[in-house]
Amino acid sequence: MDSSQFDRDTAVALRSPGVYDTDLSADWTIFGVVNGGYLLALLGRALGDALPHPHPFSVSAHYLAPSLPGPAVIRTEVVRTGRTLSTGQASLYQRAEDGTEREHIRVLATYGDLDALSDDVRTSAKPPAIPPYEHCLGPSDAPEPLPGSAEITRLLDIKLDPATLGWALGAPSGKGEVRGWFGLADGRDPDPLSLLLTVDALPPTAFDLGLSGWTPTVELTAHVRCRPAPGPLRVSITTRNLAGGFLEEDAEVWDSADRLVAQSRQLARAPR
Repeated sequence: MDSSQFDRDTAVALRSPGVYDTDLSADWTIFGVVNGGYLLALLGRALGDALPHPHPFSVSAHYLAPSLPGPAVIRTEVVRTGRTLSTGQASLYQRAEDGTEREHIRVLATYGDLDALSDDVRTSAKPPAIPPYEHCLGPSDAPEPLPGSAEITRLLDIKLDPATLGWALGAPSGKGEVRGWFGLADGRDPDPLSLLLTVDALPPTAFDLGLSGWTPTVELTAHVRCRPAPGPLRVSITTRNLAGGFLEEDAEVWDSADRLVAQSRQLARAPR
């Protein structure tokens, strides 16, 4: 549990049945606000402890208010338990300036056992075409900090497909696509819980649409399909529609064995 900063920073301490204390680390922030994927993994950790099944299958989160570094409380509730699946909900709270508790995120999730699933796979999905890792570019390759650079980039090993990096040079493609390699900078291998971080860790597709600034998540649903193999992940994120100041992001995560291990869709507010 102490081998990776991700595990240390998603640790929760049981205060009473269903109630967990935690501390939101400033190392996972973007523009001073805690990253939504890190928060999803944090609540996923608490639900994994509260529910009888070990792995997240489907997790839907509504982000009600920005979360800031500091103490937080997670309250969980077991909604239903069955032989193969269990469902629970969790909410994360922080203290407001006036001392009152404020709910920041509400999650409804279904958990199961990924190791008990059958090997039968029938799919038309194909891994994204991304150049080899050594031919892709990350924050350290930029002559100056990339737009939207944040504390979180120090903890992640991200190398983006140059074909989706025009925005970093002032020439966004307008297609709304971001692709790249993903891993944790300390070398921790991916697992079902860290996939909840992965689906929301790459730069927002809004950058490729020619927009810059914070792109706050309104709602995010992640599906974990199987336990990922060790090694780097490939992530592809696309946006097909920006309207009324909101956009959707569809993400696919592929492991080193060419398996689709996670999918997600989120609704986000376009940068203002």
